[in-house]
Amino acid sequence: MYETLTYTGGVHKHEEMKELIEDLGGFVLQETVSQMDLVLTLAVPVEDVEKVQEKAHELLGKVKLAPMAGTELAIVSPTLARQHLPHSACDISEYLRRYGAKDNMIGLQRGAGKGISRISEDEKKLIEEHDLAVFALGSFQECIKNKIHLFDDLEISVVVTGAPEIDVNDLPGADAYVSGLGRIPRRLKRGENIRALKKLAEVVEDIINTRRSEMGDDPPIVPSILVKTEIENQVPSIKKVYSPAPVVSQLDGVRVKLDYDLYHEEIANVVVQDYILADIADIKRSLMYNYILVKLLSETSIVEPLGQENSDKAVSEAK
Repeated sequence: MYETLTYTGGVHKHEEMKELIEDLGGFVLQETVSQMDLVLTLAVPVEDVEKVQEKAHELLGKVKLAPMAGTELAIVSPTLARQHLPHSACDISEYLRRYGAKDNMIGLQRGAGKGISRISEDEKKLIEEHDLAVFALGSFQECIKNKIHLFDDLEISVVVTGAPEIDVNDLPGADAYVSGLGRIPRRLKRGENIRALKKLAEVVEDIINTRRSEMGDDPPIVPSILVKTEIENQVPSIKKVYSPAPVVSQLDGVRVKLDYDLYHEEIANVVVQDYILADIADIKRSLMYNYILVKLLSETSIVEPLGQENSDKAVSEAK
């Protein structure tokens, strides 16, 4: 079992922290450098968390739990127009990042208006590429209840936010509803706004933990954080991607920020724990910038399990 953490400190001697994580059998999920400041999102064995905390204290840095690390969330706004953005959705996005989540903001093409709001099939598929979706809706109860068609048939977990108090049972398709986060024409810095954001983080964390527990009964053949590490080590083109997170971990896979047409075969041939990635995962074309989406399979989901003899042969051919 791994614990996900966020280390915040200076660039000076940060290699010592990374070396310790590697020695403990852990992984660096994301590294962000801003001038002389460094933020590492990492995963280490549960029994070694104390060692990381001791090293952080030695380097004058700070370590805190990142319960959403290794997940990719979609923050969905009805439109990109000024009545919906930037304040509430942007602040929701920024706040969830503090808990380790990697999130993407998605504005629907025709989401405005309770009578004319729509969502296309491509938009649904794009949202379903994520682990969870947060729909940041508005301030009127009737309007929110008339927009359930935006999320009622999505195949991933959905959390809806809005200003009024609404029973989640009145929102078919939503796993949870968090009030106090409607259309607010300012930054969410007041006490009631911070409390609503904290409530949202707790709700999202509970849903993610439930999903992880369910996956524990039938987990992927290899963990997604290991797949991320092997792709970074075996695919040289990853080093040319300037995004802060060229490979994004998800609960059941990774998103690789390389062009599908050019690199999907190279990704499919990556070796992970004596398996060829193509044999234990679905390699798909993402609707986000033509990236590569890797969805890992569990042992029960593989129709013809890959035997050790065939696995060794496949690895040998790949090498």
